[in-house]
Amino acid sequence: MSELINNSSERKALLKHMILELHEGRAPEEVKKRLMELMSKVPYGDVVEVEQELISEGLPETEVLRLCDIHALVLEGSIDLTGMLIVPPGHPVDTFKKENRELEAVVKKLYELFDRVEELYAVIGPVAYYNKLRSLFNSLMDVDKHYRRKENLLFPFLEKYGITGPPKVMWGKHDETRVLLKNAIESLSSASYNDPDQVKLIIEVHLRPAAKAITDMIMKEEEILLPMTMDKLTDADWYDIYRQTNEIGYCLYDPTIEWKPQGIEPIIQRSADEGNISLPSGKFTVEELMAVLNSLPVDLTFVDRNDKVKYFTQGKERVFDRNRAILGRDVRMCHPPSSVHIVDKIISDFKSGHADSAPFWIQMQGKFIHIEYFALRNEKGEYLGTLEASQDLTAKRKLENEQRILNYGNTGMAQ
Repeated sequence: MSELINNSSERKALLKHMILELHEGRAPEEVKKRLMELMSKVPYGDVVEVEQELISEGLPETEVLRLCDIHALVLEGSIDLTGMLIVPPGHPVDTFKKENRELEAVVKKLYELFDRVEELYAVIGPVAYYNKLRSLFNSLMDVDKHYRRKENLLFPFLEKYGITGPPKVMWGKHDETRVLLKNAIESLSSASYNDPDQVKLIIEVHLRPAAKAITDMIMKEEEILLPMTMDKLTDADWYDIYRQTNEIGYCLYDPTIEWKPQGIEPIIQRSADEGNISLPSGKFTVEELMAVLNSLPVDLTFVDRNDKVKYFTQGKERVFDRNRAILGRDVRMCHPPSSVHIVDKIISDFKSGHADSAPFWIQMQGKFIHIEYFALRNEKGEYLGTLEASQDLTAKRKLENEQRILNYGNTGMAQ
């Protein structure tokens, strides 16, 4: 059996076979027992490569997503991490792990509350118990920034190295966790905290699954994703991720150590006042054009005719996260798997000339957000790309009557 253990292609073939057995309905416990009999440890790179191969060979991403939790359960504690590099303090991987420890601490407190409902109702009362649950789940909602950093910063670099399947699967799991957290928060807002039996039901139906999703993702990150990224990404890649991390923010943890790899020179930005841009109705310096675009009360993102993200504005008040890691990225990779079909439909209709714009409006975190996509065409009507314009219209929807007198509002300027 040592030949099997030491042969990478045989290991991966065996692992693929066992995942397909799960796909066909074989019990996870039976598969795990057989896996342990044949291999005591599975190199983390094998797991990633097998997921990639399964998707490339036609297994639908939705099915790989469904199997993800099952084969993670089979592999838990059996993945070989001996080759993973040690990262210094402040490194993006170190930050991801520190955030995971904070998330685990919150989940541990939640499990203590889940298992002691009647006892704590008697000791601290239902209101205090309920408030503790709400507070801890509000903390868990911070995981969204952790996930967005993976989606918008880490995954593009994996795609650059040809690894597309596992990031898609993991993004899908992020979205599942987001839904579970949202449902948990809503259930806590609508239920009666005076009924401990109803609270127990909410815990089992909504709260415990959401908390478990957080810890399941931590296992997938630390045993599969992060070791693999350490193997693939260079120090220059990691430094690019590090420099852009502040644009999204951190999850329950604020790193205090500055990290800069040796031998990596800082990227020198091109001066904004170099060159002029002439247009039919006038001209700008680059500095002036940047100021104009970034002063507009709207987020603009330009996707070129090849479906690659080419530009985005950098105004002070952003509606959605944007960072330089998405430049040159296929626009489909910038959206969660659940909405890619909508992106495909819009681009297809724009390219065919069937449509010229596609408006949407949503409620997000108490704000009214208007999003519209525009087909850009030259004078011959040829498709040049798509412009996305997103705007927070919450305040403007409340305007009434007229304002004809100069009023600078809350800008601090003299009235």
